[in-house]
Amino acid sequence: MRFRHPDGSVVHLAYCTNVHPAETLDGVLAQLRDHGEPVRRRLGRDRLGIGLWLARPATRALTDDPGALRGLRAELDRRGLEVVTLNGFPYEGFGAGTVKHRVYRPDWTHPDRLAHTVDLARLLAALLPDDVNEGTISTLPLAWRTPFDSARADTAHHALRTLAERLDTLEELTGRSVQVALEPEPGCVVETIADALAHLAAVAAPRRVGVCVDTCHLATSFEDPAATLADLAAAGVTIPKAQLSVALHAEHPHLPAVRTALAAFAEPRFLHQTRTLTPDGLRGTDDLDEALAGTALPDTAPWRSHFHVPLHARPAPPLTSTLPVLEETLALLVGGAVPRTRHLEVETYTWQTLPPELRPVTRARLHDGIAAELSLARDLLTDLGLKELP
Repeated sequence: MRFRHPDGSVVHLAYCTNVHPAETLDGVLAQLRDHGEPVRRRLGRDRLGIGLWLARPATRALTDDPGALRGLRAELDRRGLEVVTLNGFPYEGFGAGTVKHRVYRPDWTHPDRLAHTVDLARLLAALLPDDVNEGTISTLPLAWRTPFDSARADTAHHALRTLAERLDTLEELTGRSVQVALEPEPGCVVETIADALAHLAAVAAPRRVGVCVDTCHLATSFEDPAATLADLAAAGVTIPKAQLSVALHAEHPHLPAVRTALAAFAEPRFLHQTRTLTPDGLRGTDDLDEALAGTALPDTAPWRSHFHVPLHARPAPPLTSTLPVLEETLALLVGGAVPRTRHLEVETYTWQTLPPELRPVTRARLHDGIAAELSLARDLLTDLGLKELP
């Protein structure tokens, strides 16, 4: 979906396909047929943006066979789909029964991460619509926080500088510019915008490497949207893309009914880092079940958990979501005289791990839910003065 900003530029809205992950190229093609096109039709659009997730095996298939890449581009066109952004965070195995810490491997200290991201950039340059010359890729926030020391930091920084050089070369060869965005996430080396600023200062490649603002992660870490975005602007750090997502919020975590409601969201597939803001600063656990176990986390102030709940469907009381944080952040990002980012991606990958009563039981209901999320995001954008384009 495309929108005209009042300044005349185009803002893109997509949904991320890691909600129905596939490891192979055949699986990706099936996604376009079985999910992407049906969601587009529900929205009544001739064209729909998708934030494509390509696992490493699918990436290899496309880089090894130019014909396969042309075939993917043709299939996108045939289904009325377009790609301006890739989700380069998960490497592979995102559809496994247990993902947890696996999603952070390989990290930016391993050469496989650099090789994969360079391949993604080359593919994206070929997949961009004919009238679009800028693409973006979100990537993991360097690594999980342990083990990580100054030597590993130096290795990661060097890899990102190398990436920036290769992206420069790619633009020289293709005329397409690709930016990569570190996505701060709770529990990682780069958990907050402040962490991102420190590491990006060492990388010193502002034209190529910036920050992906994920509004679920921002909210989970209790970061103030206005202050953090001001810090990015002051440091000259770009926001190549933003992910529109919301976290689980519990206002009174000491109450038994609240803990019972939260327990329904504790599940074995993904990590759900949980945080609370205390007078001494941010406190947290690496998963929701740890927070619920005894006194692992203080419960005298609200909790937020890294569980991407659907944008349009707030959890039933006594829980709620951090949708107000998304709304505030989006207004700061694209509601001003000039957009701070032009690539927006709805990323709710947790549909099949929701509590049973909230989980879509058919493919059609999943499509309805994704379309409803995109409709909400569209309404927020038009309320900010952007005009939806055909």
